Amino acid sequence: MRAMVLEKSRAPLLMRERPTPAPAAGEILVEVAACGVCRTDLHVVDGELPNPKLPLIPGHEIVGRVAILGAEVAGLAVGERIGVPWLGYTCGVCSYCRSGRENLCDRPLFTGYTRDGGYATHALADARYCFPLPERRDDAEIAPFLCAGLIGWRSYRMAGARGQGGYAKGASPDALGLYGFGAAAHILAQIAAWQGRRVYAFTRRDDTAAQVFAKSLGAVWAGGSDEMPPESLDAAIIFAPVGALVPLALKAVKKGGRVVCGGIHMSDIPSFPYRLLWEERHVVSVANLTRADAREFLDIVPQAGVKTEVTRYPLAAANDALADLREGRLQGAAVLIP
Repeated sequence: MRAMVLEKSRAPLLMRERPTPAPAAGEILVEVAACGVCRTDLHVVDGELPNPKLPLIPGHEIVGRVAILGAEVAGLAVGERIGVPWLGYTCGVCSYCRSGRENLCDRPLFTGYTRDGGYATHALADARYCFPLPERRDDAEIAPFLCAGLIGWRSYRMAGARGQGGYAKGASPDALGLYGFGAAAHILAQIAAWQGRRVYAFTRRDDTAAQVFAKSLGAVWAGGSDEMPPESLDAAIIFAPVGALVPLALKAVKKGGRVVCGGIHMSDIPSFPYRLLWEERHVVSVANLTRADAREFLDIVPQAGVKTEVTRYPLAAANDALADLREGRLQGAAVLIP
């Protein structure tokens, strides 16, 4: 197999030839068809997330086919199209797992971080954390659903009243702000607009292309992240890893509003006056995902008619894809094709 490997943090990935691994009991070998390039991959490569498995094959938005079934694998078949997400394993016995919060597991493994991922022609995965995917969508177009979509969906649910569930189609619309209009926001905006919410998109200052893109996906307004929207927001989700956006979002939400930090890493949040938090405003973070999130999200995607904007790169150009993401040169999501 071929793989782009991170051998040292803050260093370019290197193309390596490796023996194709055999799946252990409970695992499957996946022949990778596409792997999304996520901002979390940047945090891993750039050394912003601690203690990655090194050497490491990054990538956790994997779409592929089951090549080999390990012993004791049930419910999947050779040749079946599946998706492999960020959450690669949970212990099942800690208090979080036993209370339905496996996203907070004490002993998890994460695809492309603490176990090898999908910047490769093949990848191993725990069969319990893989999801059957429909055949009717292009591989590259589905890949961003496996993290950008799932984290966006969990963030969206956290932004709802008391953090419970998304809103049904036809519900009275609410005002939702999305800070950072990248892979996650461009998926979530479509779902929120379909459900009747008024979506306000916040981009880098003067990024008119991203603002036009946001409006084309249902946003009723788009502007710079330093601007105030034309109405107070019920909730805001911050996808950009910029801590300075937290006080700006707090200023934009109404009394009782909620600001959700949707990333795994963010720069330090600057101090801000208490009056921005007062009147029962909330700041919460989202950590990882659960398999229930994935099933719920993948069920709603076809109902909402979600489309993804992707830029395809050959596997050997993984460093170029990461650089384009780092420098904000992408619209939508980047996807590697082995």
